[in-house]
Amino acid sequence: MKKHQVPTELLDFRNFLFICWEHLGLPEPTEVQYDVAQFLQHGPKREVIQGFRGLGKSWLTSAFVDWSLLLDPTMNILVISASKDRADAFTNFTLRLIKEMPELLHLIPQSHQRQSAIGFDVALAPPAHATSVKSLGINSQITGSRADIIIFDDVEVPSNSMTQGMRDKLEKQVTEAEAVIKPDNPDARIIYLGTPQSEDTLYTKLKRKGYVTRVWPVLYPSLNDVDKIYNNEISPFITERVTKESIGHSTEPTRFTDLDLEERKLSYGRGGFALQFMLNPQLSDADRYPLKLNDLIITNVDTDVAPERIIYRSDPQNQWKELPNMGFNGDRFHRPDKTDGDLIPYTGSLLAIDPAGRGSDETGYAVVKMLNGYLHVPECGGLKGGYEQGTLQEIANIAKRNKVNAIQIEANFGDGMFVELLKPILNLTHPCAIEEVRHSKQKEKRVIDTLEPVIATHKLIIDPNVIEQDFKSIQAYPTEKRTSYSLVFQMSRITLDRGSLVHDDRLEALAIGVNYFTEHMAQDAEKRMESRRNKIRDKELRAFMKNAIGRKQRAKSWIKI
Repeated sequence: MKKHQVPTELLDFRNFLFICWEHLGLPEPTEVQYDVAQFLQHGPKREVIQGFRGLGKSWLTSAFVDWSLLLDPTMNILVISASKDRADAFTNFTLRLIKEMPELLHLIPQSHQRQSAIGFDVALAPPAHATSVKSLGINSQITGSRADIIIFDDVEVPSNSMTQGMRDKLEKQVTEAEAVIKPDNPDARIIYLGTPQSEDTLYTKLKRKGYVTRVWPVLYPSLNDVDKIYNNEISPFITERVTKESIGHSTEPTRFTDLDLEERKLSYGRGGFALQFMLNPQLSDADRYPLKLNDLIITNVDTDVAPERIIYRSDPQNQWKELPNMGFNGDRFHRPDKTDGDLIPYTGSLLAIDPAGRGSDETGYAVVKMLNGYLHVPECGGLKGGYEQGTLQEIANIAKRNKVNAIQIEANFGDGMFVELLKPILNLTHPCAIEEVRHSKQKEKRVIDTLEPVIATHKLIIDPNVIEQDFKSIQAYPTEKRTSYSLVFQMSRITLDRGSLVHDDRLEALAIGVNYFTEHMAQDAEKRMESRRNKIRDKELRAFMKNAIGRKQRAKSWIKI
């Protein structure tokens, strides 16, 4: 970085920050803010700054932009945010400081220089295509610009990262920065300011590309969390102050007291607080993605009978390591810890169908069988097509080989046509009851409300062949789209956000099947087993008495004395 003639004390950005805050009428920067400032000045060429909500990282970085131009007015700085308005606000605040602070007045743009809401030149800047400071939204045309410093200010937000497709698009957009950064400047830098929105956050992908992440949470974490949750990315300034007494207390006590943070935790909720203030993507995912693969029981499901009770335990010895797993890092499939009781017939068996709604959708299907409050899934998947003869015949074949008692079909724009087309084929293959069901509730909320309590209480039993076939069947789709068709992927990625999944046909069919049996889920397996044992004992006792006595006992005659 070329140094301009400035007072020696202002060569340290922290001193400039002190003057800037004083000019704005703010209290002296806190120790945490000074620590962020030092990382901005001396950080690597590729860095990610994650600070809790209210830390002031955007204001700090605006001051850093002015300080950089103070040292070298020839620099070109590009600011990119999720929205154009946010980026423009950053640029306007930066220009305001130049026009107001005595130390920066010599940088005020001259009459012949560019000065607008999208960018401006500083007075000492040489003529160039690129402005000294320019603001863009992430959806703007980034290529064609040139910059010595690129700042991505909260470029990942819920509205552009709620689905896998959106996250892929965002990752592609930010990679254009490498084509914009000046290759002839050895000090050129790319700086991200942001908050992770999920475990699959953009910032995790940046780490794999060599970016260095520094995290400042609002509460002191335990040293165990520093290692396991934050991967030792928390600022040393904070970790050096972690003690038994400081854990769980504010890292910024002069601005955020413990009482104030408790109130914010109640206001934001556990997930919101973990996301916005603790910068913990693992906890945010725990709340955002409610259907946990870890809570499923994976074991062979018979067509006719099942154990009376199946017991779950999250033990490494019970893990299915050989099954393909399309969940998040840390997701595991588990075998049952043990089974109890006898093998007895199911009390119900249903085939649920979600007909294809759009051209690229599948017809989702799920076979769900009921016993003692447990729901068993021997088959679940998707079929290409919707109303074609081959698709309808395969549905009838699935019903037959699984010996279902009924078929339930999600109503769609066909106004019952799917049911009418299926009936004659079903009557020839596997006659059984068939009905249509309609839903008005938002799909994502309905699916989660139906499946979450069943999965969380380990009442959903899935055959391992379902997992294997789910993975094999999606290989027929293009590489960039195949994951979105997977049941396992859909289950682990669905959120309450509308349209959170590109495809949801397989998961929707499973939810239809589970919902069919919801009213029976209150049954207690152990009580059912005891009741059945009592009936068997009573029957055996009656049989014994009949064999022992031979006939009904006569009334006893008393001997008179």
